[in-house]
Amino acid sequence: MSTSILYHGWGIRGYRYVRSEFGGGRIVYVIAQEDWRLRCPACGSRRVVCRGQFEREFKTLPIGGRPVVIRLPIQRVECRECGVVRQAKVAFAEERRSYTHAFERLAVDLCRVMTIQDVAGHLGVSWDVVKDMHKRHLGRRFARPKLKRLRQIAIDEISVGHGQRYLTVVLDLVSGAVVFVGKGKSAESLAPFWRRLRRSGAKVKAVAIDMSPAYIDAVRTNLPKAKMVFDRFHVVKLFNEKLSELRRQVQSGAEGLAKKVLKCIRWLLLRNPENLDEKRNEKQRLEEALRLNKPLATAYYLKEDLRQFWEQPDKPTARRFLKDWMARATASGIQMLAKFARTLWIHEAGLLAWYDFPISTGPLEGTNNKINTLQRRAYGYRDQEYFTLRIYSLHETKYALVG
Repeated sequence: MSTSILYHGWGIRGYRYVRSEFGGGRIVYVIAQEDWRLRCPACGSRRVVCRGQFEREFKTLPIGGRPVVIRLPIQRVECRECGVVRQAKVAFAEERRSYTHAFERLAVDLCRVMTIQDVAGHLGVSWDVVKDMHKRHLGRRFARPKLKRLRQIAIDEISVGHGQRYLTVVLDLVSGAVVFVGKGKSAESLAPFWRRLRRSGAKVKAVAIDMSPAYIDAVRTNLPKAKMVFDRFHVVKLFNEKLSELRRQVQSGAEGLAKKVLKCIRWLLLRNPENLDEKRNEKQRLEEALRLNKPLATAYYLKEDLRQFWEQPDKPTARRFLKDWMARATASGIQMLAKFARTLWIHEAGLLAWYDFPISTGPLEGTNNKINTLQRRAYGYRDQEYFTLRIYSLHETKYALVG
């Protein structure tokens, strides 16, 4: 085998091929370093003297499904310039690692489409080795996401694991990349992000959030010039929660057939009309229940009207629509609707900001689903730092069925 194969096959240069060995189901290539190439590992001087050697083996790319090992007698050198006595550096592997750079690149590439356990089984190494390679790679690329070019962001929390554990996630809505992950769901969780954002000099123009008072205060304090856009999904979700409470109240006061009908329509109330199943007579069942109770019918039809707020042609029209909707809700005499109308009035500016920046936390909800999938595939993460790095790399991760 020529020495050039070392370079073209595994990226190893500066060493010469000695011999090959076969046995134990693996291929071993013995190589050696020329003495004239030796340098001091501390100062880089060529004035060194050999003081013995130590033989080591490094895993590299497999051939034909068989594991391949590079065996190298590493010289111990004494430097005549600085007096240091150390082992010479290995050019094709990291210090204190038993695998080559090429082997590490293969493992990292496989981690993009396979689980760590699958990669470890495929390459014939332990789970910890693959995790260490992947974590160091992610640390080099994603440990400190760049914030300077942030213009539009979304902020939301996600529940992870058991015991009400939360993470606060910040997403760049332009690139789709997660730029910050904080522990908890309070305003303090975002403190490190605000510090880095100020140092970066980023000019954030819009922030998509829910109507959480903690997030509202945090954005007003740290991004006073940015537009706050209250997320459409969370507004509708909040109204659906209120509508469910109203249904329970109405049901508890009903009797006989009405009580039974109201009990079975919970999900029909929350579902969009176009998604009702005609084959199951869901539309007819819903209309029958609404005929039995006027307050519930009023709340339901106002819910459907509220969806049209985000479909107006321009901001002035949307403002008139919202004022009309709040007036109708207040005049309905239903306490739940009156309270919700006051909530919308308080947050009117953030709702209308959607017509300046039509953004939402929808992409972040999709990212949250990916985070949950990531956690389920790994059955949880004990290493929080590694988990955070995996989240930062989600926009580049692709999963495929392998096997």
